Amino acid sequence: MDIFAAIQSSLDIKEVDIRTYSPLTLAFIGDCVYDLVIRSMLVGEGNMQVNKLHKQKADIVKAPAQAEFVEAIMDELTEDELSVYMRGRNAHTATKAKNASFTDYHKATGFEAMLGYLYLTHEQDRILQLIKLGLERTWNREQR
Repeated sequence: MDIFAAIQSSLDIKEVDIRTYSPLTLAFIGDCVYDLVIRSMLVGEGNMQVNKLHKQKADIVKAPAQAEFVEAIMDELTEDELSVYMRGRNAHTATKAKNASFTDYHKATGFEAMLGYLYLTHEQDRILQLIKLGLERTWNREQR
């Protein structure tokens, strides 16, 4: 059982039609999913100071890094994933990241929307597959 299914079952959350969700709602949960996967990866590499973990995590999850990440995996996205990404990228947001360009922020929002969509459709394996591929294509482990 994936984590969302377990949460739904334990907390008696009803199944919803996520096609009715705004891309920004999908990005809201997708941001958390990506953050959790990256934090899990970093913690899994061994015990270290929390401030070092935080800096490494921030370097990977910041909007410019996510923009580079999604560009690196774009050719691997399905039609549905690409559609959700585009909806998220094109969504009108009231804010922007303080250290990101308008373009990078919107690409990151699209990426997070796609992850949120996959999470809410119980596609945990696909999330991990895409994140692993993106890390292989963008993140040099020797940078850490």
